[in-house]
Amino acid sequence: MSLLPLDDHPGPLPAGSPAAPSPAPACSASACPDASACPDASPARSSSTSRLLPRLLSLLPLLLIAAWAAFDWRTVYDGAARLAAADPWWLLAAVFFTCLGWVCAACVRQGAIPDRLPPGLLLASQFAAGAANHVLPASIGAHAVTVRFLQGRGIPLSRAAASLALYSLVRPIAKTAVFLVFLLAFPDLVRLDELVPDRRTLLLGASALTIGLTAPLLLVAAVPPLRRPALTFVRTALTDARRLHTMPARVLALWGGAAATPLLQASVIFCVGASLGLPMTWAQVVFAFLAASTAVGAVPAPGGIGPVDAALVFTMVAFGAPLGLATATVIGYRVVTVWLPLLPGAFVLSTLVHRKVL
Repeated sequence: MSLLPLDDHPGPLPAGSPAAPSPAPACSASACPDASACPDASPARSSSTSRLLPRLLSLLPLLLIAAWAAFDWRTVYDGAARLAAADPWWLLAAVFFTCLGWVCAACVRQGAIPDRLPPGLLLASQFAAGAANHVLPASIGAHAVTVRFLQGRGIPLSRAAASLALYSLVRPIAKTAVFLVFLLAFPDLVRLDELVPDRRTLLLGASALTIGLTAPLLLVAAVPPLRRPALTFVRTALTDARRLHTMPARVLALWGGAAATPLLQASVIFCVGASLGLPMTWAQVVFAFLAASTAVGAVPAPGGIGPVDAALVFTMVAFGAPLGLATATVIGYRVVTVWLPLLPGAFVLSTLVHRKVL
């Protein structure tokens, strides 16, 4: 009598035996109309979404820049037409000082945080931050790129935010110090009564400064859930600031870079003006830029475009420059510092997002 294995038993299973589990049907559009109820479809869909989202985010800067270029194409056309007849060597010098500005920005960012950052990626992030800075107002784009970069390096959000606060505080202080040095070094450079704003403008500026300082304090006092995060942020910022100022290399990078930034920007304006025949010295251009950016630099505009441009043209005319030539110089300055690096900066930003550096 031959014995058959239990698995190959041809007859029916005995009564009371558990039935063999049947294989689960494959999920398809016809068999599973509700994709959210299908266990196999949800991970596939989430995986596809997670792959598609970084690609869309990497293309977002290019789309924003294309929209901005279509909206402000007249500025690009006029600036390019005037620069076509300019001295190319002076324009090359302007491009050189523009590149030094990105290096200087990377130095200030490194000086605002105790942790050592990779120099190459830091410089690339600041180049990309320049493109984002000219799309969103009040440096929001540049700060957002920097925060993502710092978080990618393992720095907590609280310390990254404290670094941005220190960076935002040091830059205007350093610019004002450089402006005062120019006032003391060149007392007869310009008749200050032509540049001092009237009483109404001073009152508006003082009111805006008062509101900007008191509004956060009142908000924290009125909303109790904000007190603990605010105190944690202040404690973190003070701790990092004290630690940074015990490191000479960080102090030099922070304050030296912040002081050199407006000088480099003014040097770009001087080179563009010299290429067009602007009758102003380097000291006059630096003084005009410092006066204009200090007066209206706090107005929230993308990259300072608009208010700073108008104030810069006004101060240059106060020095005796022709209105048309001063306007052409400012337009050329924006073309060199904004429009020429904008598309490469957007590509770098997209690449950093795609590679998950940001």
